[in-house]
Amino acid sequence: MKDLGDIMKQAAGLQSKMQEMQEKISAMEVEGQAGAGMVKVTMNGKGYAKAVSIDPSLLDKEEGEVLEDLVAAAINDAKSKLETQSADEMKSITAGMPLPPGFKLPF
Repeated sequence: MKDLGDIMKQAAGLQSKMQEMQEKISAMEVEGQAGAGMVKVTMNGKGYAKAVSIDPSLLDKEEGEVLEDLVAAAINDAKSKLETQSADEMKSITAGMPLPPGFKLPF
């Protein structure tokens, strides 16, 4: 039963590391950009937009549709970066744990 005891110790350690990782991810901030940096969105680790920066040249009435597209693209860029950083954090936490292929944490 030594293997079961080792697994239980690893699980307890993983639980503690998971909590630390979730706190670290919550504190993250990422910036997504679109239009060569003309639109920037800052997103926190929970996926909420904290700030939006728009180049004044895009505030022309005739640029409205372009601006809408760039804001959406900047949000998507920030979300993608957040997911990548979160996945990297998770890899560092689960390194060495024998997880099945395709198994993702947190659930």
